[in-house]
Amino acid sequence: MGINTDNYKHLDIVVSGQVQGVYFRLTTKAVADQLGVKGTARNKPDGTVAIEAEGDAFALDAFLEWCHEGPEKAVVEKVVAIEGEMKNYRNFEVIKKSRG
Repeated sequence: MGINTDNYKHLDIVVSGQVQGVYFRLTTKAVADQLGVKGTARNKPDGTVAIEAEGDAFALDAFLEWCHEGPEKAVVEKVVAIEGEMKNYRNFEVIKKSRG
């Protein structure tokens, strides 16, 4: 009994607005874990948050809906989601900025 991955998708999501320094990535991980969405979230130098998300269509719809809201202190101005190629993430990870 494997998981039916027929309706699994990969989304590349970019969230713009006041989305850094407001626990966006951390809260995104909590929501993703709750929904069973796998992938990554990272801050980009341009002030956006880049998210890669994989899961079934239902979970991703709910996840995207959350991305439009974000955590309490966030001000989301724009969310762009493009379907991409599956990378088969095993969990959801917050990527910290590498220094140096």
